[in-house]
Amino acid sequence: MKKLLFCIFALSLCLSGQAFNTIDPDLQREMSSRTDNEKIKINILLSEQSKPMDLLRKANAFTTKQERRQFVIENLQRQAKSSQADLLALLEEMELNGMVEDIRPLWLVNSVSCHANKQAINDLSQRRDIMTVYYLEETQWIFDEEATPAPKGGREIAENLLQVNATQVWEQGYTGKGVLVAVIDTGIRLDHADLAGRLWDGGPEFPNHGYDFYYQDNDPSDDLGHGSHVAGTICGTGASGSQTGIAPEATVMALKCFSSAGIAEESHWITAMQFAVEHGADMVNMSLGRPQANEAQKRMMRIACDNTLAAGVLALVCAGNIRQMLPMVPVPHNVYSPGSCPPPYLHEDQMVNAGGTSCVICVGAVNFNDELASFSSQGPSMWTDVPEYNDYPYTAGSATEIGLIRPDICAPGVQIKSLDYNTTDGYTLMDGTSMATPLVAGAVALMLSKNHELTPEQISEILERTAVKLTEHKSNDFGTGRLDALAAVNAVDYDGIEEKQGKAQVYPNPSTGDFTVACEGIQAISVFSVDGKLLKTIEVNGNEYRIENLPKGVYVLKIDTENGVIMNKIVKL
Repeated sequence: MKKLLFCIFALSLCLSGQAFNTIDPDLQREMSSRTDNEKIKINILLSEQSKPMDLLRKANAFTTKQERRQFVIENLQRQAKSSQADLLALLEEMELNGMVEDIRPLWLVNSVSCHANKQAINDLSQRRDIMTVYYLEETQWIFDEEATPAPKGGREIAENLLQVNATQVWEQGYTGKGVLVAVIDTGIRLDHADLAGRLWDGGPEFPNHGYDFYYQDNDPSDDLGHGSHVAGTICGTGASGSQTGIAPEATVMALKCFSSAGIAEESHWITAMQFAVEHGADMVNMSLGRPQANEAQKRMMRIACDNTLAAGVLALVCAGNIRQMLPMVPVPHNVYSPGSCPPPYLHEDQMVNAGGTSCVICVGAVNFNDELASFSSQGPSMWTDVPEYNDYPYTAGSATEIGLIRPDICAPGVQIKSLDYNTTDGYTLMDGTSMATPLVAGAVALMLSKNHELTPEQISEILERTAVKLTEHKSNDFGTGRLDALAAVNAVDYDGIEEKQGKAQVYPNPSTGDFTVACEGIQAISVFSVDGKLLKTIEVNGNEYRIENLPKGVYVLKIDTENGVIMNKIVKL
């Protein structure tokens, strides 16, 4: 009877109207090399997706971060439950007929992954409610990097912490207390002495401080070493002799999404992101990335990062380690994805070629002399190859089509001392933008321990504006410069971003009517949509101007003054 129902259902799809072939080219090639009964791991991306600017605008209207997060979670879960119902019913019928197995729905991105044979894939590709079906190709994302054993110190402080002025922040009393960082990686050495008391309490449901999304079990123990090193840079307490953690009182959530060989595909870490958002993480650290992602993979990643931003959660993501492969992997493809996704805040140097935003702060690497690490991937990235976004165009040599400047900021990433996963009290030295990224994540934890209500947009702006400048403008090598944790924390006030000399006042904000911009020496005001499109530029000669008749939405103001450029975000309700 169930087989008959399935056949009728499939026939109805064929008769319902126009057929749609939504199979991604890479999946088509993979299908050609497989037998008819062999199952292929696929992701089914539904056509109904949240509109990122609309969701962000609605989320920004909430007064607290918790309200914002809960609204976005409920909105996305409701959309997934409604739009996936028919698809899941079909997949369950296919499963009974041996065509499909291991069905896994997602809501952070409205999609479903599974293993399916050729007939199932071809049948699915005819559905009107599916945007694309693509191959979830497992590849080497994290490599078995060389780790040099390092001696224990006599209460030493690791050099990378000193370079970014972490000790002065601790002297002010900010140590990351009360801040939860989700480490999406190879797992964590859970019994390392330097992480005692620093692991997330997942209660009886998650007794081992997180989850393993690769092997689908409750044991996120590290079996490669990468994730333990990352966690130690965030909050290693120094109990074994070497202070490696920039935020020694922060808490880490262990979210494993790689095999013991560093192999995975993007649905693993997107599922981990979804878990982090749902379980209260303040940010995610993703020292990972896929080189040369294709259109379908990039689309999936950016949707995830758009919706994570709407939920008010930040992602610190490495730029990648393939600069020396530029002849084979040239710009604008040298930066890993999702590091290629845009930041929450657009720097003024980006505004000549502005586009949408997401949750990603992309991190490059320098050495202890603030020289660019030889491996640190080179930006820019571009998004004109994903039709739904079609932003950040790049043309080599163009003064306007500059792509998306990557990275946003850099941090020490050469010979970094942190935790050894092979022992309960040892240390190792490792290189990589993977090692620079958690230093920035830990610095964000210090900022949030001073003001927990900071938004991703505010954090992103503070980090960029307080970085130690290594180039005149934001560059595709260093971003805006090298992290300065002390300057970043000092730029945070309990009520938000500390007032800077010449900072504009925009009020009321949010507003149901007009906005007044007040600042000494205003010369011009440019109004951009939140996806970076210039709407109008107003010439001003004075200290105050009223902006009228804006439709409902979120906007970015670029205020040119006698003392420089000021950026402000406004919300019209």
